[in-house]
Amino acid sequence: MIANVTCISCILAKQEQRIRVCADEKKKSDYIHEVLKILYEHGREESAPWLSMKVDGLHRAYFGETVDYQALKHRYNQIMLAREEALEKKVQMSEDMLYTCIKYVCAGNYIDFGALNDVNEDALSQILEKADGETVSEKTYEKFRKDLNSAKRLVYAADNCGEIVLDKMLIRLLKKHDPDLDITVLLRGREVVNDATLEDAREVGLDREAYCIGNGSGMPGTVLKELSDEAKERLLQADMVIAKGQGNFESLYGSGLNPYYLFLCKCELFVRRFGLSQYSSVFAKEEDIEIRI
Repeated sequence: MIANVTCISCILAKQEQRIRVCADEKKKSDYIHEVLKILYEHGREESAPWLSMKVDGLHRAYFGETVDYQALKHRYNQIMLAREEALEKKVQMSEDMLYTCIKYVCAGNYIDFGALNDVNEDALSQILEKADGETVSEKTYEKFRKDLNSAKRLVYAADNCGEIVLDKMLIRLLKKHDPDLDITVLLRGREVVNDATLEDAREVGLDREAYCIGNGSGMPGTVLKELSDEAKERLLQADMVIAKGQGNFESLYGSGLNPYYLFLCKCELFVRRFGLSQYSSVFAKEEDIEIRI
């Protein structure tokens, strides 16, 4: 999906905020003008995650690594691991475990330091608390169950740290539904904001539930041309694809893979795109999605 003008202006605004602490005005001016060059030259043909990757590389070249997300990632991995047993009990006590788990998986997509300025544990608790009362499309769910019955190879494109604990719960249920289902989880190939990498998958035990690989890319999304050969091959050969998070939606939409998308509407653009309130869940197959803008 080509970056929306709202995404382009958001990328620029975030970079200005990011460099305010720098006292060197010339350096800041040079940097912002190079950011503008990237956005001008590629904004009409690339997705927002691709643009973010290029701008992030430029930022590192100018200012080095200014934010270390490792401590935050570890913290939210542990927060969700501590909640795993209680959440799994709620899912097991429900009438339809798979349907209920999907709602919690969407709720976990709140843990996104790239899209949100103030991720905090209190808000996470509130979103998880109300998740079971959320509504996701039953039409999509029926189609999901039907596709699951015939699928042999499934690829699950993960998104952020912490929420991968909930992804792990869903993958357990998918394996219970079909023990022979070949499941591959794609994680980021390099560190980018608080997105989940192979290291995070190992920390939460996701690698013990499915075959996990880094996708070879350091962008907050899944762009086919940037993937490793193995990641791309597995995606293209999959009978079924689950794409988690806004970044994976922006980068995979229109790629021909027709994934099932699971995420929360977090930013203003997605709220307008889907006509939903902030923090509403989206569970939809690409062929059924009608984007408003």
